Amino acid sequence: MSQTSLDEQLAAQYYQSGDFQLAAIYYEKLYNKKPTDFYYNYYLKSLFELPDFDAAEKLVKKQIKTWPDNPGYAVDLGMVYNTQGNSKKAKQQFEKSIKNLERPVVNEILQLGNAFNRIGEKEYALKTFQKGEKLMNGDYPFNFQIARVYGDMGNYDAMIEQYLTLLEKRQSYLQSVQNELNRTIGLEKESQLNQMLKEQLLRRIQKTPNQTVYAEMLIWMYVQQKEFKSAFTQAKALDRRQKEDGERIMALAQLGRSNKAYDVAIQCYEYVITKGEDNYYYIESKVSLLQVMNQKIIYTTNYTTADLTKLESQYMSTIDELGRNARTVLLMNKLAHLEAYYLHNTDKAISLLEEAIGIGNAAPEHIARCKISLGDILIAKGDIWEASLYFSQVEKMYKYDVLGQESKFKKARIYYYTGDFEWAKSQLDVLKGSTSKLIANDALELSLLITDNTGIDTTENTLRMFARADLLAVQNKDDAAWKTLDSINELYPYHAVEDEVLYKRYQIKLKQREYSEAATFLEKIIDQHSEDILADNALYNLGDLYQYRLNDKEKAKELYQRLMIDYPGSLFVVEARKRFRQLRGDFSETPAIID
Repeated sequence: MSQTSLDEQLAAQYYQSGDFQLAAIYYEKLYNKKPTDFYYNYYLKSLFELPDFDAAEKLVKKQIKTWPDNPGYAVDLGMVYNTQGNSKKAKQQFEKSIKNLERPVVNEILQLGNAFNRIGEKEYALKTFQKGEKLMNGDYPFNFQIARVYGDMGNYDAMIEQYLTLLEKRQSYLQSVQNELNRTIGLEKESQLNQMLKEQLLRRIQKTPNQTVYAEMLIWMYVQQKEFKSAFTQAKALDRRQKEDGERIMALAQLGRSNKAYDVAIQCYEYVITKGEDNYYYIESKVSLLQVMNQKIIYTTNYTTADLTKLESQYMSTIDELGRNARTVLLMNKLAHLEAYYLHNTDKAISLLEEAIGIGNAAPEHIARCKISLGDILIAKGDIWEASLYFSQVEKMYKYDVLGQESKFKKARIYYYTGDFEWAKSQLDVLKGSTSKLIANDALELSLLITDNTGIDTTENTLRMFARADLLAVQNKDDAAWKTLDSINELYPYHAVEDEVLYKRYQIKLKQREYSEAATFLEKIIDQHSEDILADNALYNLGDLYQYRLNDKEKAKELYQRLMIDYPGSLFVVEARKRFRQLRGDFSETPAIID
């Protein structure tokens, strides 16, 4: 064994250095001891390199004799003749090897066809697999092998034909065919190959309307190209034709949501709802419809007052239909958020949440969520101490849970709003160790804001003014907040709070959907305060603005990359990396948005 190992090392070394004479000697020695394919192939390659065709021919004939059940070695003999320049004899050998293929043995057919493929003889490979189909008489599909050969030859129309013909016989291969097409032709929307696939699918759908697999393929193709509207049209037609329960439409709706095709997702859920309340997906589609309409408003810039009113109506009708009970508490919470922050019906929102909190058999965590929402709305209304009571209740109930930590943070922020900075900071310092990275990061940022801006002047006037502006912005008193920020700049120019002032201006403009102006404040933070705590926030949020609001993907990609390089320890790095890779085209999924 030791000698064999040494011989292997020497053979490989001589082969790699181009000394094929010595390589052939050692590979011959190894082959004679153990005639494996590995030694055979390298010995044959070495003989070709010398060249020593007589020895190569002798070697191949010996291999054929040793392994008569492997027809692939007969192709090697033809390759010897071809390399010698005797193309006529090579052709005879190739045709003879196909003629000798007489048994319906899958492995032998594959060995011969793959041998032709390996040396680039695509026409002979095609003939081999086509003969194999006849020999097997339908017991084994060679469509994959034939399709790949056609693809290598550039005959993509025939390649697609083979894949689709396979699906006609065996629909279980659907996923495999989709993977092959994705790998082979890609699915760029405007490509000629895509057009070929689409045309063949449409022809087959018309010719064999009962074969649902082709409609499924067409839906899949539209989804890959993110043509969700066309995918919905096909999916709806298939759902009706097959009298399905809407499962296919629900899956498409989820894909639409994850790719921000909100209008199509809404159409999907509305279609399933029309199937009636006896349908299995009725309640799920009603709830999901509300969620996606919510997402459209939160994550897009093109919603209208009519969209808000329609969403409100949908919430109310769904809650009325399902009843105001334990299973609709979270829906009532969402409706209250819509009323308070988008429709500005604060009293209605408060009433809804108070009613939800009073539902006795609701899940405790759902009630806690409603109390947190109610506290937030009460702050916006100006009842900050009433809000503090609700936060305290949740904190006490979920002392060691994220819900309790979130409430503790919100309560600490109330003390910050009212100028009790010392007490606020003591609570925030505890929350730096929160199990939630978002809460820990928020607590750290607010704690640093207090630390950096107390002690600079004994009166703490600047921070008090900023906290007041912060509270005014939360209460949607944007003009008053803006004027307070102006006063800070006038009275305390070049103060340490300057980057926070810029960031607050960004948040106000973002809320007002003035995205270009919002971006200018983030750019000032990046340019003028790159060493401060908010620099990575500014980079990430500016990337988000360019990606989703200002429609400049390249600029967004550049900003995410800069964040990863300049601030590797940032909380936003993981999400920035996902978005950067998605924009670069590494994968098609849309990463989640961090609020």
